[in-house]
Amino acid sequence: MMERHETWMALYGRVYNDHVEKERRLNIFKNNVELIESFNKVGKKPYKLSVNEFADLTNEEFRASRNGYKILHFRYENASAVPSTMNWRKKGAVTPIKDQGQCGCCWAFSAVAATEGITQLSTGKLISLSEQELVDCDTSGEDQGCNGGLMDDAFDFIIQNKGLTTEANYPYQGADGACNSGKAAAKITGYAEVPANSEAALLKAVANQPVSVAIDAGGSAFQF
Repeated sequence: MMERHETWMALYGRVYNDHVEKERRLNIFKNNVELIESFNKVGKKPYKLSVNEFADLTNEEFRASRNGYKILHFRYENASAVPSTMNWRKKGAVTPIKDQGQCGCCWAFSAVAATEGITQLSTGKLISLSEQELVDCDTSGEDQGCNGGLMDDAFDFIIQNKGLTTEANYPYQGADGACNSGKAAAKITGYAEVPANSEAALLKAVANQPVSVAIDAGGSAFQF
């Protein structure tokens, strides 16, 4: 496969920055070649796949370069030491349980909890931040207060807003209100997504910091 990769590199004029990058691209190339060959062997299809100029890209990278998909680097990709258990509450990085009530702003609570956690890890201070600020002020995109939203958009707002104020300064009301942003008590400069459908990646992420998640809690087991 190495020789085939070298031939492909010459054909498409591909040059890598260093040996590490070349090894990584070789592995991606190998996986893609295996996928192509497996696809072409299964069943009768009116078309076949072939090794082309995109053969050393992951599917996420291809989507980012050609389909307008925003790719976010997973910072813990190379993490090797993963403990068997991790409880960020015991490590003081999670605030006490909060109740969102009847307002459909779980997205805000999830984003705020992750921001509180990373702030504690970076500063040593656990600060309860304002979900209400997100509910009231982060309304220009997908996030629509009590009518739902996305954590990614919430993180984008926190970055652009230069942070969030405290829960004490802007307490939760459980309803949409007028925006009244206060002085930021904590901020973030970026965020990353855990690769989809990868428990190994999720383990690496959780081992290093609290992670923002969304859970379908509509079943009876969550009700009681």
